[in-house]
Amino acid sequence: MQNTRGIAEDELISQCKKGSLKYQEMLYKHFYGYAMGISLRYSFNRDDALEAVNDAFIKVFKAIHNYDSNKVFKAWLRTIVVNTTIDRRRKDMKHQLNLEIDDNIQIHSGNNPSGRLDAADILKMMDALPAIQRTIFNMYEIDGYTHDEIAETLEIPASSSRVYLSRAKEKLRNIINAEAQKHE
Repeated sequence: MQNTRGIAEDELISQCKKGSLKYQEMLYKHFYGYAMGISLRYSFNRDDALEAVNDAFIKVFKAIHNYDSNKVFKAWLRTIVVNTTIDRRRKDMKHQLNLEIDDNIQIHSGNNPSGRLDAADILKMMDALPAIQRTIFNMYEIDGYTHDEIAETLEIPASSSRVYLSRAKEKLRNIINAEAQKHE
């Protein structure tokens, strides 16, 4: 078990199940960075991600009595954070389902003269994708959801999930190829 200032995760969770505000705050602080990292992948900006994380922790504390201690807490938390962030964005995404990004978008990695991509470059590329494509790419490629799970979560057909993933990958390939050509 990981420790939070000398307190094991199972003790944090046990005390949270008893309704201890002190331990809820400790659990929040312990997993805040993890939750923000997940939420940022699905949000347009840090403020949206923070709101989703806070909403997710409210859900965690309301449902913590349902948490099965035989399972990994981080996985349970991740599911709640992903679903909460997606729920917050669902309305916005419905308006963007038919929008397409300009295929000529260029991402400049001006800080990287070697031509190699770093994490910041990759995040810029991800930001260049339309919201629905970025969300589906994250869910499928990073978080390991199936197309059926994505379809259920986003309330779209599974075939649409496959199409949006394919489009996201193609756009990312185009951006990477454009960057590579600039550095030749």
